[in-house]
Amino acid sequence: MIAAMKDFVYVGRAQRVVFGAGSLRHLQREIEALGFKKALVLATPEQRGTAARVAKLLGSRAAGIFDRAIMHVPIETARDARETARSLGADCAVAIGGGSTIGLGKAIALDSGLPILAIPTTYAGSEMTPIYGFTERGVKKTGRDERVLPRTVIYDPQLTMSLPALMSVTSGLNAIAHAAEGLYSEATNPILNLMAQEGIAALARALPAIVAGTDLPEPRWDALYGAWLCGSVLAGGDMGLHHKLCHTLGGSFNLPHAQTHTVVLPHALAYNAPAAPLALERIATALGRDNAPQALYDLARTSGAPVALKELGMQRADLDQACELAMQDRYPNPRPLEREPLMQLLDDAFEGRRPA
Repeated sequence: MIAAMKDFVYVGRAQRVVFGAGSLRHLQREIEALGFKKALVLATPEQRGTAARVAKLLGSRAAGIFDRAIMHVPIETARDARETARSLGADCAVAIGGGSTIGLGKAIALDSGLPILAIPTTYAGSEMTPIYGFTERGVKKTGRDERVLPRTVIYDPQLTMSLPALMSVTSGLNAIAHAAEGLYSEATNPILNLMAQEGIAALARALPAIVAGTDLPEPRWDALYGAWLCGSVLAGGDMGLHHKLCHTLGGSFNLPHAQTHTVVLPHALAYNAPAAPLALERIATALGRDNAPQALYDLARTSGAPVALKELGMQRADLDQACELAMQDRYPNPRPLEREPLMQLLDDAFEGRRPA
């Protein structure tokens, strides 16, 4: 087995992870350990109350709250937040929330170098990656830069207990997408494969239990643990067709992020299946099913999550433009992008057909 192993490169990034129930209480300790004096707390308008709780925990180290994080990180919002941080004398940002809030922190860090401490309350996984994204003039732009990687991540499962079941499913499927694409990435390696399969398996255990309404904490632990691993896979691998489509649909047509990942993932995997059979086999094994695209579609549908782009507000008349945009600035992908099969993928996702 060892003799047949291919050469690979694995990058271990310097991050501190604090995981455990109630670990939010360690926030001030972690800020002090990083040597920061004043933190700007970032949140969405809906999580203003949680941001206020964080600011209270920080005490005199809280510079203020910026609660205007929104989906797809408009560049104007990032600039406003950067200016707020500067005017308040903040030397770091504490981002509490999901991908939108952590993405805002990254956009600020990219422009100003302001360090980030992340406290995820969903399963988006952005906190583990040096990948950033923001929307400018209706186009979502993404890239990699080590400056945007959060220095410390606090995973507190108690903060996810109130996350609605439906949001948990779409956020969890978003996380699974990171690991799934990592498995067929050109940059994959045995370490990422292990993390990907374990991360997918943890989420596959957790999400049905959360949907069933269990009051037990273990599924929330599993889901957050799985999101951590899946995000780490995304950090080490390449994004492929799935992420390109989701970035296109989200940035150019303003579709909701996690829900778009939920709809597109089964179809993107079905598209790539002929070119990546081993990766699809590993995903299926982690899910405990024979067919990965169908298993993910069924998980979404039985959970009440959206399975069709038309449910998210996509218009059929926009599919041609979406296809054209997806064909531009292509992400690495195991199967070459061809217009006719890609249009079929988009049509299947639009209608919500179960992958064949």
